[in-house]
Amino acid sequence: MDTTARDRFAEMQDRLRILEDLNMLYIRQIALSLQDTDIQKKIDHELRMREGTCKLLAACTQREQALEATKSLLVCNSRIMAYMSELQRMKEVQVAQRTARRPSDAGPMDDRLPCRGKVCVSDLRIPLMWKDTEYFKNKGDLHRCAVFCLLQLGVEIYDTEMVLVDRTLTDICFENGVLFTEAGPDFELKVELYSVGLEEDSALGSTPKKLASKLSSSLGRSSGKRLRAALDGAPGSPVSNGGSSPLLLPAPSLVGPKYHLLAHTALSLAEVQDSFRTHDLAITSNEESSFWLPLYGSMCCRLAAQPNCMAQQMMCGFLKLQQQMGEQQSWARLYCVLRGSNLLCYRGPQDAEAPVEPALTIAINKETRIRATEKDPRNKLQSMSVTNRYGGEEVTHTLLAESRADTQRWMEAFWQHFYDLSQWKQCCDELMKIEVPSPRKPPALLAKQGSLYHEMALPGPAVPPSACEGLLLQDNAASAEIRALLSSYYSDSY
Repeated sequence: MDTTARDRFAEMQDRLRILEDLNMLYIRQIALSLQDTDIQKKIDHELRMREGTCKLLAACTQREQALEATKSLLVCNSRIMAYMSELQRMKEVQVAQRTARRPSDAGPMDDRLPCRGKVCVSDLRIPLMWKDTEYFKNKGDLHRCAVFCLLQLGVEIYDTEMVLVDRTLTDICFENGVLFTEAGPDFELKVELYSVGLEEDSALGSTPKKLASKLSSSLGRSSGKRLRAALDGAPGSPVSNGGSSPLLLPAPSLVGPKYHLLAHTALSLAEVQDSFRTHDLAITSNEESSFWLPLYGSMCCRLAAQPNCMAQQMMCGFLKLQQQMGEQQSWARLYCVLRGSNLLCYRGPQDAEAPVEPALTIAINKETRIRATEKDPRNKLQSMSVTNRYGGEEVTHTLLAESRADTQRWMEAFWQHFYDLSQWKQCCDELMKIEVPSPRKPPALLAKQGSLYHEMALPGPAVPPSACEGLLLQDNAASAEIRALLSSYYSDSY
């Protein structure tokens, strides 16, 4: 090839490279815009849930309902903030790509990224350190709190069940595990413990009693007196019988319990281990706080990770394995699957799908060496040598793909696999077991509530509806629409 032809060929290669870069840039912009739409839908969903939860919180008359509603509101707000931060980050990426003068200015387009994986937190325990006089001698006020944990990894945010804590407990136990499905090896798992002192929620129910005073004057002295007795929990009233006030009243502002951050920590890949471990907690309150609990300053849990490279099939296809039979060499055609720390070689695809032991297993781990050898003179294809050390002896397997393109794909899959193993570190020593958490039941806040007009049975003559007009709130405050929204929210979250 002369110099002119060589220059033209090099120019054509440069143009093709630029076209490939532009094509990759275009694909990434489409992917970002699709993610943008998905994030926006999630934000809209959480905003609707927040609106429904606010309506329900304003209608709550039971302490447990208000605690659950306030918890749901805190989770909604946290998710909205996380989604908005992710949306802002994606916008910045789009602007950076658009302002780049050429694709190469934005950085190399073929930067290798590690595979994603699953991270699971289970058996979460937080030990308490009560004073001897409180726990053993049962002296002093019975300090009670409602607590739950908020766990965040990227834009994935989940909460645990709410637990009522007093001095009869030595540990705060959260039974259900939490599973994150889109984690990278650089993940940061934030765990936040929120608490509210149950003495704080005395304001809950004050609004119904104020309205009851108005009702007593509107309904007349005798009927109003019976109504006040029913609301205050007099003998024979629904409240004194273990029931609750059926009033569903709106509040001009959200009145109810307020959760406070009690402690927090952050877990990363270094803390992942297939066993029960203790992690430090940073405590953000003191004994003077009404929501304070005597924490040891530690948290126990099992933190497991399962990278996709260990759990999923990363590459598959036919390869020829060189076999040495005396002085003669032959090639055996096998169907190979790259998964975990092994290259599994089957006699055919049907064996790979069925529970059949592979004909040969070749280790592919951090110590494995793979290189492309010289072209075979007969078929002019490069073979691949896979070398492992067993004890003090090296064992090499020679593999041959069926085409040059297949050779490139297999080599790229091997390099990517080695990169994934190096990034996920100890998580690739063996496949950690992850149990999918069972769906949680919706809390009691979804229980259907009635109104005073429908559920309060007053003795004596019936009260005309006009007497209560403008004062009684019907079922629309906690309507079926709100309950359906919250029900879908919990089913989507868990």
